[in-house]
Amino acid sequence: MNWISNYVRPKINSLFSRRETPDNLWTKCPECGTMLFHRELAENLRVCTSCDHHMQISPRERFKALFDGGIFTEIDVPEPVQDPLGFRDQKKYPDRLKAAQKATGEKEAMLVAEGEIGRTPVVVAAQDFSFMGGSMGMYVGNAVLAAARRAIDRKRPLILFSAAGGARMQEGILSLMQMPRTTVAVQMLKEAGLPYIVVLTHPTTGGVTASYAMLGDIQIAEPNALICFAGPRVIQQTIGEKLPEGFQRAEYLLDHGMLDRVTHRKNLRDELISITRMLLRETPPIKGDLAAPAQAPAEAGK
Repeated sequence: MNWISNYVRPKINSLFSRRETPDNLWTKCPECGTMLFHRELAENLRVCTSCDHHMQISPRERFKALFDGGIFTEIDVPEPVQDPLGFRDQKKYPDRLKAAQKATGEKEAMLVAEGEIGRTPVVVAAQDFSFMGGSMGMYVGNAVLAAARRAIDRKRPLILFSAAGGARMQEGILSLMQMPRTTVAVQMLKEAGLPYIVVLTHPTTGGVTASYAMLGDIQIAEPNALICFAGPRVIQQTIGEKLPEGFQRAEYLLDHGMLDRVTHRKNLRDELISITRMLLRETPPIKGDLAAPAQAPAEAGK
């Protein structure tokens, strides 16, 4: 046995062999097929640099871009009863929850935080579509209620980013009960005279659309977001007719009076600052950290 060729050479080759390229460095745009470098995509807030398609973004990534300096404090959400129905399909419900928690690194499908945007204190809640389709279960209901109560206690506006496939079937009627619960939470905000702004992202469907997602004082959507109760395929099969182009997309809803604005993700922070300050009847936002310069007195004789 030649120990040099059988042992030494493979050892040397393993030390100097080329490392394998990680498979998460590139992302393919689902709309145009362009391969996007992960760092470039993150800097562009997960918006395709080729076709401007808005990809899904996690609540933490969104909060980092939204809050001043990316600084925010999470708000505790009461834990609901785990697996109240003992539901099981192909997997047990607790097993699905654990898999979603491991994949996303989050406890549940909604994250609630507080901080400042443009020096204006706000409470923000955002759904995570990566967590079981952002489905609305008891935890999401608790999260919306906790966000509303915190906003009322601190006298702050509430901004909510919706992204969901509807109610969570594993919780049955208890999931559907979150529709009136969250509606009551929104009513509490209105009675307190506090702004409630909703940003609808792709997709927002089902019971979420039929409750807190469409009750905002201002309704904003990201471009081409699907916003509906029943999906276009179900409607087309039911009525047996071809639907108009762009049906149930953000731009279609804007044209038909169901939305106030459709705003690009890169412009969303500035627009939310302006709208929030306007609803609070505060002075318009000032760009930068310095105060606005005082007007110089007019010179005599001019």
